[in-house]
Amino acid sequence: MCDDHQKPIAASDTPAFFGVDRYGFPEAGEHPLDPPEYYPPYFWSERFQKLGYHVEELRDGFYWVTSGGYDAAFVVTSEGVIAIDAPPTLGENMLAAIEDVTEKKVTHVIYSHWHTDHIGAAVIFGPDVEIIAHDITMELLERFPDPFRPLPTITFADHYSLTVGGVTLELDYKGENHCPGNIFIYAPAQKVLTVIDILSPGSATFMHCDASQNITAWYEAQHQIMEYDFDFLVAGHHMKYGTPELVKEGIEYFGDVLEGAQLAIDKYSPSDRLIDILLKPGLDRFWVGTENWINSMANYATKHVLEKKTSNGKLWSERLAGVTTQTKYHAYTVLESIRLERPRPNYRKRGENPPPFHA
Repeated sequence: MCDDHQKPIAASDTPAFFGVDRYGFPEAGEHPLDPPEYYPPYFWSERFQKLGYHVEELRDGFYWVTSGGYDAAFVVTSEGVIAIDAPPTLGENMLAAIEDVTEKKVTHVIYSHWHTDHIGAAVIFGPDVEIIAHDITMELLERFPDPFRPLPTITFADHYSLTVGGVTLELDYKGENHCPGNIFIYAPAQKVLTVIDILSPGSATFMHCDASQNITAWYEAQHQIMEYDFDFLVAGHHMKYGTPELVKEGIEYFGDVLEGAQLAIDKYSPSDRLIDILLKPGLDRFWVGTENWINSMANYATKHVLEKKTSNGKLWSERLAGVTTQTKYHAYTVLESIRLERPRPNYRKRGENPPPFHA
């Protein structure tokens, strides 16, 4: 537990409903229930509770598979099945889902990116499949070998068009976003787009912008999704597939996170304010002052997002699941993105004394 010196100095900027129990853990009752529309009917079904997966045809042989936390996809063609990803949380249930709808074998596997939480069960498809991935995904899997993530057999740099049994998938790399090598996978005939770990339809995504590496590019990828003509989005997480409206909702939410983070930096980083925050705990407690500064900004940005009326007049907690638990993590990550990835408005001039610490 933190001592008094380590508490954020801007406690008044913390949303009022962030209650904790005597151990410091959040009180569930202090958080609003998830919006009821977050949980689709399949989630409450006896079949899902028993089997642990749900499979649904989106359009013309393109299927979405979910464990209720992770999702993947596959396409049935006249010559076999194309699988997209193999999350360990689905594991062999991915095979069960395919067998639910076809007797055809998996002939091709596409890796969206190299992270094990999305392709860590790819070994289930056996040794005779073609595996398509980006060049960087190959490089990373060669560097960090994993017997459960077989190496790709086909790689590409910018674009690859895969046609199997009359079904075409267009694979594109638009640069690093969530991670290097994360690709866009588009089925033009079915109007289904697969882009993993950029948005989570109906929710706020996992903390720290879904553990993404290039946050500026991650924001860019959200808008790149909207450049496609799609009706369905396979996004990698959570309870449902995406639609254009759900994507726009996620873009609006993270726009508010970015707005709040910038306002927090503007409020707490001017030299006089920054000096006061950093030095308040004492000259011999610099890192305590630093934590106070970061916490103050994160609290301020979180409060901005959670108390703001959104475009339809509701709070974000009434529209998206997980915002009261995840927003502060997003706020911190976006704050760091602003400080590290985006242009600074000024820099210290020669001969200037204050501030003693450069934000």
